[in-house]
Amino acid sequence: MMIKSIWIDNFKSLVDFRLEFAKFSCLVGLNGSGKSTVLQAIDFLSQLMRGDIDEWLKYRQWDSADINSKLTSKSNIDFEVVLEVGAFGDVTWSGSFNRTTMRCTQETIKIGQNQALRVEDGECRIDKVMRIPEGSVKIVISPLKFPIVFEYQGSILSQLKDKQTNPTLQLFKKNILGIQSFDLLSPELLRSKTMLSDGKLGLGGEKLSSFVHESGSEGKVELQQQLSKIYSQLEGIETRTTVSGLTELEIIERFGDQKLKSPARHINDGMLRLMAILSQIKSGSPFLLFDEIENGINPELIEFLIDQLVNAPAQVLVTTHSPMILNYLEDEVAKQGVIYLYKNSQGMTRSVKLFDIPSMAKKLQFMGPGEAFVDTDLTRLYQEVETLKA
Repeated sequence: MMIKSIWIDNFKSLVDFRLEFAKFSCLVGLNGSGKSTVLQAIDFLSQLMRGDIDEWLKYRQWDSADINSKLTSKSNIDFEVVLEVGAFGDVTWSGSFNRTTMRCTQETIKIGQNQALRVEDGECRIDKVMRIPEGSVKIVISPLKFPIVFEYQGSILSQLKDKQTNPTLQLFKKNILGIQSFDLLSPELLRSKTMLSDGKLGLGGEKLSSFVHESGSEGKVELQQQLSKIYSQLEGIETRTTVSGLTELEIIERFGDQKLKSPARHINDGMLRLMAILSQIKSGSPFLLFDEIENGINPELIEFLIDQLVNAPAQVLVTTHSPMILNYLEDEVAKQGVIYLYKNSQGMTRSVKLFDIPSMAKKLQFMGPGEAFVDTDLTRLYQEVETLKA
């Protein structure tokens, strides 16, 4: 699965906003340009499929009025997500989220040009999709059609059982649910003692200890072996359960002939953050989102981190303020994946591939991506982009 693009209208500064993704994408731009907002919007789309928008808003300490844009008079949040899903090709999910009812009052999923699901006027229609021997997709003219008489939040797929849908919709739902955002990672939360993780690290990394614990002995050894490439003194990662049922993370380090065991509260911020990132890469999630990826990481470790992210099996989206991140990207990866965000004169966030901008493409001919980034005045770059669009 790969998310090819999103379009969202009326989410904070994202008004008629479109973004195309590579396998590894990196958002750059000035403070306030909308980088974190993009991650929040993608997480919001994933939460529509989970069906508990109230809990999501509560966790972020928001209410429904905080997510719509103040730049328009609209109330609904409209969206479109295009995914490439295996042999089925492109699957397009579009809808309109009503902040009063907390549900998508309009919703459509298309497989290619064929409609697989439609919600409109209080009614849901699902077309059965079958695979034929040649591997193409065929729509059977015997749709499931029913009035919506039950309460739910977000997407109607959050409430429908598998037997009510079809294999393509089930795969699509699984992949949207697999989007994992970590835009609130913090050392304090990473040090938390927690109960069961339920296979989730948490937006802030608060379930790290139980997440590592549930990976088992093999998972802990694999994590230790990866980290020991940059922390040579690291000999082991352990977890223990307290009498109250909470799980605590510990590390074992060797200094000469002495072994030291340290609980999470004494582990340095960078190691904790790398533990969280590496653990999540191995989790099987199809799409990972990290805000300000360089935070808490020593410059000497950035190359290791970027290598892990670029070569991860998952699709990855990060934001950064650091040219060091770009320094360790191959030119082709940078051309496809580094995206410049800026706000236009109306305050709306806009995106463009950084090295599609003529002045940046010219610099890349004789500079590395990071050097070109350092050599650029971002406060003026948007003017070149807007001039080209005029």
